[in-house]
Amino acid sequence: MFLLRLIRDGGPVMWIILICSIISLFVFLMKVFQFHREEINVRELLRGLFNVLKREGLVEAITLCDHTPGPAAKLLGAAIVAYQRGDEDIRAAIDEAALEEIPKLERHLNILSTLGFVMPLIGLFGTVIGMIKAFEAVRVSLSSTAIAGAVTMALISTAAALAVAIPCYIGYNYLLSRVNTITLDMEKAALEITAFFERRRKNNPENK
Repeated sequence: MFLLRLIRDGGPVMWIILICSIISLFVFLMKVFQFHREEINVRELLRGLFNVLKREGLVEAITLCDHTPGPAAKLLGAAIVAYQRGDEDIRAAIDEAALEEIPKLERHLNILSTLGFVMPLIGLFGTVIGMIKAFEAVRVSLSSTAIAGAVTMALISTAAALAVAIPCYIGYNYLLSRVNTITLDMEKAALEITAFFERRRKNNPENK
């Protein structure tokens, strides 16, 4: 009932703010669940892959990467496939896989950043509408109740917009930090698997 009363007192702009808040919450939860599903121990995965690759289990290593969630596993799988094919530049295969995986991590984050920026402007728009109504009430000499209602609408819309914008900014920065962490894990995994194959080719020239 309190929420309905705020929407009623805040005017039509409150419906826009409500819709934006639902969208931002949906995007945030969707990305949190995505990162949770794809969160793995990259160090443990590398250890398992190196043990398999040392006994020439390339197919087993590729299968392990295919059944492991997360972009780091996709990069490692691309590197192993490139090594199996005999490609000289394994890093190129890794970079190509990264070009596919990184946009998936960053997808929809721009929605949160955009809403965090736009919501105060929407609140300001509601404030302007409320002040226009207040001045109109004064001009036509309406009761103080009408004037107070218009001012209340202006204040509620501003407060509601800020209440949505602040969590949007916080959520966006949190998700961006998760993306940076995952990207760093991907880079470390790529460097280690590349160094591993370079050592193998150096020690076993027939594998080149």
